[in-house]
Amino acid sequence: MRLTGRARIAAAATSLLLAVPAGLAVGVGTASATASCGQAGAYRDGTTVTMTAGVAANMRSGSSTSCAVKGWADNQDTLVYWCYTRNDSGSTWTYLYNSHDRTYGWVSDSLLPNGGAHATCG
Repeated sequence: MRLTGRARIAAAATSLLLAVPAGLAVGVGTASATASCGQAGAYRDGTTVTMTAGVAANMRSGSSTSCAVKGWADNQDTLVYWCYTRNDSGSTWTYLYNSHDRTYGWVSDSLLPNGGAHATCG
């Protein structure tokens, strides 16, 4: 069966709404989602920054201090922002790639240059 333009758009929109990765909780009407421990973010931003001199931050497996530390964003490391999310307590976290030690993880936006990523994960 051949779909009209509007029907194709509606079908595509429906499939996008259903394609939420496992472990990523999405709230209706929210601009971002909580990343549970072990959950990666989506590549949506692409901003490259240098970590602030004299600052180091834990890179975690999810957007919470209760998630395991996977690495560190240290003084002068080059970071690539992927996306941000808002955790259950309301603070924002950025999923990023640290090109210095080739690790990925979540860092609280309060510790990042420019306040973290500007594109939401969810």
